[in-house]
Amino acid sequence: MHDHAAESALFRRRALFTFICVTLLLLVLMGNLYHLQITSFKDYATRSNDNRIRVVPLPPSRGLIYDRNGKLLAENRPFYSLEVIPEKVKNMQRMLDELSTVIPLSDEERQNFTDALKFHRRFKPLTLKNHLSEQQLATFSVNQYRFEGVSVEAGLNRYYPYGELLTHVLGYVGRINNRDQKALELSGNWPDYAATHDIGKQGVEKFYEGLLHGKPGHLEEEVNNLGRHIRTLKVEPPEPGQDIYLTIDLALQQKAMELLDGRRGSIVAIDPQDGGILAMASSPSYDPNQFVHGIGTKAYSELLNSRARPLINRATQGQYAPASTVKPLLALMGLEDGIITEKTRIWDPGFWQIPGVERKYRDWKRWGHGWVDVYGALVHSCDTYFYDLAYKSGIDRIANFMTQFGFGENTGVDIYEESPGNMPSRDWKRLRYNQPWYIGDTISVGIGQGYWTTTPLQLASATTVLANQGRRLPPHLLKSIKDSTSMIEPPVEERPPVTLKNTRHWHTIADAMRQTAHKSRFNDAHYSAAMKTGTGQVFSVAEDAKYDADTIDEHLRDNALIVAYAPFEHPKMVVAVILENAGWGGKNAGPVARAMMDEYLLRDQWELTDAQP
Repeated sequence: MHDHAAESALFRRRALFTFICVTLLLLVLMGNLYHLQITSFKDYATRSNDNRIRVVPLPPSRGLIYDRNGKLLAENRPFYSLEVIPEKVKNMQRMLDELSTVIPLSDEERQNFTDALKFHRRFKPLTLKNHLSEQQLATFSVNQYRFEGVSVEAGLNRYYPYGELLTHVLGYVGRINNRDQKALELSGNWPDYAATHDIGKQGVEKFYEGLLHGKPGHLEEEVNNLGRHIRTLKVEPPEPGQDIYLTIDLALQQKAMELLDGRRGSIVAIDPQDGGILAMASSPSYDPNQFVHGIGTKAYSELLNSRARPLINRATQGQYAPASTVKPLLALMGLEDGIITEKTRIWDPGFWQIPGVERKYRDWKRWGHGWVDVYGALVHSCDTYFYDLAYKSGIDRIANFMTQFGFGENTGVDIYEESPGNMPSRDWKRLRYNQPWYIGDTISVGIGQGYWTTTPLQLASATTVLANQGRRLPPHLLKSIKDSTSMIEPPVEERPPVTLKNTRHWHTIADAMRQTAHKSRFNDAHYSAAMKTGTGQVFSVAEDAKYDADTIDEHLRDNALIVAYAPFEHPKMVVAVILENAGWGGKNAGPVARAMMDEYLLRDQWELTDAQP
């Protein structure tokens, strides 16, 4: 017999247990639903949108670069590339073969495309060929109907219309490499380059990268679960980079490169009224446009290994003995410190000797200048006078005084490619060679030779201080910045001036430099000028030997130098010229400085003459 009471009790217990389990499960389910739909709603909604909405960064347009007169020096030019969406192409190899009959494709381009295709999403476009010519663009446009999935896309690339003329001023942009990326990550600027492929590599392009680059925008698009585009939801346009205007005068820069005519050397011209660099030419140069698109290994190797060293910016990195161009500053030091006066004279028989030493330090004029004072020593560039002055002054006094004019330190010009040169001292020689300083070292420094080296920009900057009678304006290339609303001219921060106990000494040196100019290259000029030439030795000549340029290697011949400023009464231009291995400074560098002065100071007269019928 069945025990109905026991079975009924068992059923009730089982039913109650089942009910409790179902209830608990329903409570867990309700709790999870509450958590998903209420507590964590915002979190999961955001995740859903992240999967549904894709943010695509938009690159900004790079700022343009102009000269002081508004002439375009660096621009952005459109370029066109062939893009392929693989999933729309039924037979890839046949398409490439047919396309090659319309637009030539190199084996390298085809191979690169095939390799990239292996790791590429088929619904996304992939670049097949960059930088189509106008003819290729037109040809493909006519035949585009034959190639489903192939299209032309446009972009912007940096372009330098004047090529090698301004390479060492502007620099160039190039592809962002691993080193650039690490630097951007460390600075916290990497997100701004999410859509950018290029960055300033040298010159103004690198120094003012923060102004020129701009701010990226972004595009929000809705995609499906496979990542395919459905629709565009929002577009925030990028903010273009700011345009900048340089102090460079394009016509004067062209004149400088024309005068150099491929010779190794440099010309720097500065406006002494504000320190703006009017021209900064380094020769030989190279075309920066080849770096924008990626220079080939062979072409880069030729530049890198060239004996003429075109990659070096000679204006800021070339290191040369200043030679006689610094004699005005040495004479100024002697006057200021009371070592000499305007009436101090010495006898120059063609050589000078350290007391008690047999060695003779020769004057450039082998029979000497006779009795000379400070005026005659500067006008005739008497080496003997400055041997004696250096001996009486000592290297400590010379180094301390010359440092005030910027020798041995960077000028602060707004490009990174700069060398400080070398203003020698006792400590420097001890650290560099572990040797003591000898009096003979001082004698060589007294005529701008020996261990003393400088750059053309340093020479021009020091001469600017001389022309301004102590006022120090750091040389700079930036004139103004243009944004969407206005033109901004950054203030020029002057450095502490060079002060003299007797300001008459400025006029003494200036008068001697004016006499020098009047008796040589500027005697028939339509303006008054001041100048000092120099001939820098590249190697030492034995005491009894005679220098003969015709019998030595061209790279060992003397460098030709000159510094000058004009008009004398109110200087508007300072020029420094260095021609490597060109020989006598007055004969070879002098005409170059005169031509630069004429080009700039007489421009208004020439324009007026050309305008007359």
